[in-house]
Amino acid sequence: MNIIKLDAIESTNYYLKKLAVENEVESYTVVSAKYQSAGRGQMGARWHSEKCKNLTFSLLIRLSSLEIEHQFYLSMAVSLGLFTAIRTHIATPLFIKWPNDILAEKDKLAGILIENIVSGNTIKQSVIGIGLNVNQEKFPLIIGNVTSLKKVTGNYFDTDSLLESIVISIENFMGYIDRKEFQPLKKLYLKSLYRFEKPSMFEDKNGTVFLGKVIDVFEDGKLVVELENEKTCKFNFKEIKFAGS
Repeated sequence: MNIIKLDAIESTNYYLKKLAVENEVESYTVVSAKYQSAGRGQMGARWHSEKCKNLTFSLLIRLSSLEIEHQFYLSMAVSLGLFTAIRTHIATPLFIKWPNDILAEKDKLAGILIENIVSGNTIKQSVIGIGLNVNQEKFPLIIGNVTSLKKVTGNYFDTDSLLESIVISIENFMGYIDRKEFQPLKKLYLKSLYRFEKPSMFEDKNGTVFLGKVIDVFEDGKLVVELENEKTCKFNFKEIKFAGS
Protein backbone atom coordinates (compact mmCIF):
# COMPACT_ATOMS: atom_id res chain seq x y z
CA MET A 1 0.00 0.00 0.00
CA ASN A 2 1.09 3.57 -0.68
CA ILE A 3 0.83 5.76 2.44
CA ILE A 4 1.32 9.54 2.23
CA LYS A 5 1.87 11.07 5.67
CA LEU A 6 1.21 14.76 6.34
CA ASP A 7 1.62 16.86 9.46
CA ALA A 8 -1.44 19.07 9.06
CA ILE A 9 -4.06 19.68 6.38
CA GLU A 10 -7.61 20.94 6.06
CA SER A 11 -9.06 17.63 4.84
CA THR A 12 -7.42 14.37 3.77
CA ASN A 13 -10.46 13.57 1.61
CA TYR A 14 -10.09 16.80 -0.33
CA TYR A 15 -6.33 16.33 -0.69
CA LEU A 16 -6.68 12.76 -1.96
CA LYS A 17 -9.49 13.63 -4.41
CA LYS A 18 -7.37 16.44 -5.84
CA LEU A 19 -4.34 14.16 -6.04
CA ALA A 20 -6.34 11.51 -7.90
CA VAL A 21 -7.47 14.06 -10.48
CA GLU A 22 -3.97 15.44 -11.11
CA ASN A 23 -2.03 12.15 -10.97
CA GLU A 24 -2.40 8.43 -11.58
CA VAL A 25 -3.02 7.21 -8.05
CA GLU A 26 -3.10 3.46 -7.37
CA SER A 27 -5.95 1.81 -5.51
CA TYR A 28 -5.54 1.67 -1.72
CA THR A 29 -3.42 4.80 -1.63
CA VAL A 30 -3.71 6.38 1.83
CA VAL A 31 -3.32 10.01 2.90
CA SER A 32 -2.88 10.29 6.65
CA ALA A 33 -2.58 13.51 8.66
CA LYS A 34 -1.55 14.16 12.25
CA TYR A 35 -4.14 16.92 12.31
CA GLN A 36 -7.07 18.00 10.13
CA SER A 37 -8.37 21.53 10.56
CA ALA A 38 -11.56 20.84 8.58
CA GLY A 39 -12.21 17.13 9.03
CA ARG A 40 -15.80 16.15 8.23
CA GLY A 41 -18.22 13.38 9.08
CA GLN A 42 -21.57 12.43 7.58
CA MET A 43 -23.69 15.28 6.16
CA GLY A 44 -20.95 17.85 6.78
CA ALA A 45 -20.67 17.27 10.54
CA ARG A 46 -17.37 18.40 12.07
CA TRP A 47 -14.88 15.73 13.18
CA HIS A 48 -12.98 16.75 16.32
CA SER A 49 -9.53 15.23 16.84
CA GLU A 50 -6.60 16.15 19.08
CA LYS A 51 -3.35 16.59 17.15
CA CYS A 52 -1.06 13.52 16.97
CA LYS A 53 -3.35 11.42 19.16
CA ASN A 54 -5.66 9.75 16.64
CA LEU A 55 -5.99 8.35 13.14
CA THR A 56 -7.41 10.71 10.54
CA PHE A 57 -6.88 9.42 7.04
CA SER A 58 -8.42 8.90 3.61
CA LEU A 59 -8.25 5.85 1.38
CA LEU A 60 -8.71 5.69 -2.39
CA ILE A 61 -10.37 2.56 -3.77
CA ARG A 62 -10.88 1.95 -7.48
CA LEU A 63 -13.83 -0.25 -8.42
CA SER A 64 -14.53 -2.17 -11.60
CA SER A 65 -18.30 -2.69 -11.77
CA LEU A 66 -20.23 -1.56 -8.67
CA GLU A 67 -23.56 -0.08 -9.75
CA ILE A 68 -24.89 3.01 -7.99
CA GLU A 69 -27.96 1.11 -6.80
CA HIS A 70 -25.62 -1.20 -4.88
CA GLN A 71 -23.58 1.60 -3.34
CA PHE A 72 -24.30 0.74 0.28
CA TYR A 73 -22.42 -2.54 -0.06
CA LEU A 74 -19.31 -0.36 -0.22
CA SER A 75 -20.25 1.21 3.10
CA MET A 76 -20.83 -2.26 4.54
CA ALA A 77 -17.41 -3.51 3.41
CA VAL A 78 -15.54 -0.46 4.72
CA SER A 79 -17.31 -0.39 8.08
CA LEU A 80 -16.79 -4.14 8.54
CA GLY A 81 -13.12 -3.77 7.65
CA LEU A 82 -12.65 -1.05 10.25
CA PHE A 83 -14.82 -2.90 12.79
CA THR A 84 -12.84 -6.13 12.40
CA ALA A 85 -9.44 -4.44 12.67
CA ILE A 86 -10.49 -2.65 15.87
CA ARG A 87 -12.09 -5.75 17.40
CA THR A 88 -8.73 -7.53 17.64
CA HIS A 89 -7.58 -4.89 20.15
CA ILE A 90 -10.65 -4.48 22.33
CA ALA A 91 -12.72 -6.67 24.67
CA THR A 92 -15.55 -4.14 25.05
CA PRO A 93 -18.66 -4.97 22.94
CA LEU A 94 -18.27 -3.32 19.55
CA PHE A 95 -21.03 -2.40 17.08
CA ILE A 96 -21.59 -0.74 13.72
CA LYS A 97 -24.17 2.02 14.11
CA TRP A 98 -26.08 2.67 10.89
CA PRO A 99 -24.87 3.79 8.50
CA ASN A 100 -21.20 3.28 9.42
CA ASP A 101 -20.14 4.66 12.79
CA ILE A 102 -18.23 2.32 15.09
CA LEU A 103 -19.38 2.18 18.72
CA ALA A 104 -17.71 0.75 21.79
CA GLU A 105 -20.88 -0.17 23.70
CA LYS A 106 -22.83 3.11 23.25
CA ASP A 107 -19.92 5.51 22.72
CA LYS A 108 -18.65 6.58 19.31
CA LEU A 109 -15.17 5.33 18.55
CA ALA A 110 -14.87 5.99 14.82
CA GLY A 111 -16.65 7.61 11.89
CA ILE A 112 -16.54 7.11 8.13
CA LEU A 113 -17.24 9.51 5.25
CA ILE A 114 -17.51 7.99 1.76
CA GLU A 115 -17.39 10.16 -1.38
CA ASN A 116 -17.93 8.36 -4.68
CA ILE A 117 -16.86 9.29 -8.20
CA VAL A 118 -19.47 8.02 -10.65
CA SER A 119 -19.48 7.36 -14.39
CA GLY A 120 -22.89 6.55 -15.86
CA ASN A 121 -24.57 4.19 -13.41
CA THR A 122 -21.31 2.78 -12.05
CA ILE A 123 -19.07 3.85 -9.16
CA LYS A 124 -15.55 4.11 -10.58
CA GLN A 125 -13.65 5.10 -7.48
CA SER A 126 -14.30 6.07 -3.91
CA VAL A 127 -12.46 8.28 -1.44
CA ILE A 128 -13.09 7.05 2.08
CA GLY A 129 -12.34 9.30 5.04
CA ILE A 130 -11.90 7.62 8.41
CA GLY A 131 -11.52 9.16 11.83
CA LEU A 132 -10.63 6.79 14.67
CA ASN A 133 -10.11 7.96 18.24
CA VAL A 134 -6.97 6.18 19.35
CA ASN A 135 -4.91 7.77 22.13
CA GLN A 136 -7.02 10.85 22.94
CA GLU A 137 -8.48 10.80 26.46
CA LYS A 138 -10.35 14.11 26.75
CA PHE A 139 -13.08 15.31 24.38
CA PRO A 140 -15.22 18.46 24.16
CA LEU A 141 -18.51 17.98 26.01
CA ILE A 142 -20.38 19.39 23.03
CA ILE A 143 -19.74 16.31 20.88
CA GLY A 144 -21.58 13.93 23.21
CA ASN A 145 -20.81 10.28 23.90
CA VAL A 146 -17.41 9.52 22.42
CA THR A 147 -14.51 7.35 23.49
CA SER A 148 -11.11 6.12 22.28
CA LEU A 149 -9.13 2.91 22.24
CA LYS A 150 -6.95 4.31 25.02
CA LYS A 151 -9.95 5.14 27.21
CA VAL A 152 -11.55 1.76 26.66
CA THR A 153 -8.46 -0.44 27.06
CA GLY A 154 -6.05 1.69 29.07
CA ASN A 155 -3.38 0.94 26.47
CA TYR A 156 -1.36 3.22 24.20
CA PHE A 157 -1.52 2.32 20.50
CA ASP A 158 1.00 2.72 17.69
CA THR A 159 -1.03 4.54 15.06
CA ASP A 160 1.19 3.50 12.12
CA SER A 161 0.75 -0.23 12.66
CA LEU A 162 -2.93 0.28 13.43
CA LEU A 163 -3.41 2.16 10.15
CA GLU A 164 -1.81 -0.64 8.13
CA SER A 165 -3.98 -3.30 9.79
CA ILE A 166 -7.14 -1.28 9.06
CA VAL A 167 -6.32 -0.85 5.36
CA ILE A 168 -5.52 -4.57 5.01
CA SER A 169 -8.80 -5.46 6.72
CA ILE A 170 -10.82 -3.13 4.48
CA GLU A 171 -9.18 -4.60 1.39
CA ASN A 172 -10.13 -8.09 2.59
CA PHE A 173 -13.79 -7.11 2.93
CA MET A 174 -13.75 -5.36 -0.43
CA GLY A 175 -13.15 -8.84 -1.81
CA TYR A 176 -16.85 -9.54 -1.19
CA ILE A 177 -17.70 -6.75 -3.62
CA ASP A 178 -15.12 -7.85 -6.18
CA ARG A 179 -16.65 -11.34 -6.09
CA LYS A 180 -20.21 -9.90 -5.97
CA GLU A 181 -20.89 -11.80 -2.76
CA PHE A 182 -23.36 -9.18 -1.60
CA GLN A 183 -25.63 -11.29 0.58
CA PRO A 184 -22.83 -12.82 2.72
CA LEU A 185 -21.47 -9.28 3.16
CA LYS A 186 -24.87 -7.97 4.22
CA LYS A 187 -25.31 -10.85 6.66
CA LEU A 188 -22.04 -9.94 8.40
CA TYR A 189 -23.06 -6.27 8.49
CA LEU A 190 -26.46 -6.95 10.05
CA LYS A 191 -24.86 -9.31 12.58
CA SER A 192 -22.65 -6.43 13.76
CA LEU A 193 -25.34 -3.71 13.58
CA TYR A 194 -26.19 -1.78 16.73
CA ARG A 195 -29.64 -2.67 18.17
CA PHE A 196 -30.50 -4.92 15.22
CA GLU A 197 -33.91 -6.57 15.76
CA LYS A 198 -34.10 -5.13 19.30
CA PRO A 199 -36.98 -2.83 20.36
CA SER A 200 -35.58 0.71 20.59
CA MET A 201 -36.78 4.27 20.93
CA PHE A 202 -36.23 6.40 17.81
CA GLU A 203 -36.63 10.06 16.95
CA ASP A 204 -37.49 11.22 13.43
CA LYS A 205 -36.44 14.48 11.76
CA ASN A 206 -39.57 16.21 13.10
CA GLY A 207 -38.70 15.34 16.69
CA THR A 208 -41.35 12.62 17.04
CA VAL A 209 -40.26 9.80 19.35
CA PHE A 210 -41.53 6.29 18.68
CA LEU A 211 -40.83 2.63 19.42
CA GLY A 212 -39.56 0.32 16.70
CA LYS A 213 -36.84 -2.11 15.76
CA VAL A 214 -34.34 -2.25 12.91
CA ILE A 215 -35.12 -5.23 10.68
CA ASP A 216 -33.14 -4.53 7.51
CA VAL A 217 -30.87 -2.16 5.58
CA PHE A 218 -31.46 -1.83 1.84
CA GLU A 219 -28.66 -1.87 -0.73
CA ASP A 220 -29.21 1.88 -1.31
CA GLY A 221 -28.61 2.51 2.41
CA LYS A 222 -32.19 3.04 3.61
CA LEU A 223 -32.85 1.79 7.14
CA VAL A 224 -35.97 -0.40 7.54
CA VAL A 225 -37.73 -0.07 10.91
CA GLU A 226 -40.71 -2.14 12.04
CA LEU A 227 -43.17 -0.14 14.17
CA GLU A 228 -45.34 -1.36 17.06
CA ASN A 229 -48.25 -2.01 14.68
CA GLU A 230 -45.92 -4.19 12.55
CA LYS A 231 -45.93 -1.59 9.77
CA THR A 232 -42.49 -1.02 8.24
CA CYS A 233 -40.98 2.35 7.36
CA LYS A 234 -37.83 3.23 5.40
CA PHE A 235 -35.54 6.08 6.40
CA ASN A 236 -32.68 7.88 4.65
CA PHE A 237 -29.61 9.30 6.41
CA LYS A 238 -30.46 11.98 8.98
CA GLU A 239 -34.18 11.19 8.83
CA ILE A 240 -34.00 9.08 11.99
CA LYS A 241 -31.81 8.56 15.02
CA PHE A 242 -31.89 6.65 18.26
CA ALA A 243 -33.71 8.76 20.84
CA GLY A 244 -31.32 10.52 23.18
CA SER A 245 -28.30 10.04 20.88
